[in-house]
Amino acid sequence: MDPEESIVKSAYERALERLEAQGIAPPQQHALTDETRAAIADVRSRAEAKLAELEILHRDRRAGDPQAEAEHRRERQRIEANRDRDIDRLRAGAAGGSSS
Repeated sequence: MDPEESIVKSAYERALERLEAQGIAPPQQHALTDETRAAIADVRSRAEAKLAELEILHRDRRAGDPQAEAEHRRERQRIEANRDRDIDRLRAGAAGGSSS
């Protein structure tokens, strides 16, 4: 038996091997710097604050108005999309090796 075959592999490693066998590139693994982690935490914190403010304002005007409900949903989705976009940009910047 080949010594390499006797090594126990994790499910993750086996999944990566299956991806490779199918010709699919494995996911890139880049360690985030402390600075990038802090920036991501800041983006999340700001988004959570905006969402909390939105909830308070929405609670005050609710009164079952369907138009207010739709506007609330759109605004919430916009805040969440901006948060996700900003986090993706930070991660992409970290993965690209750009240092600022």
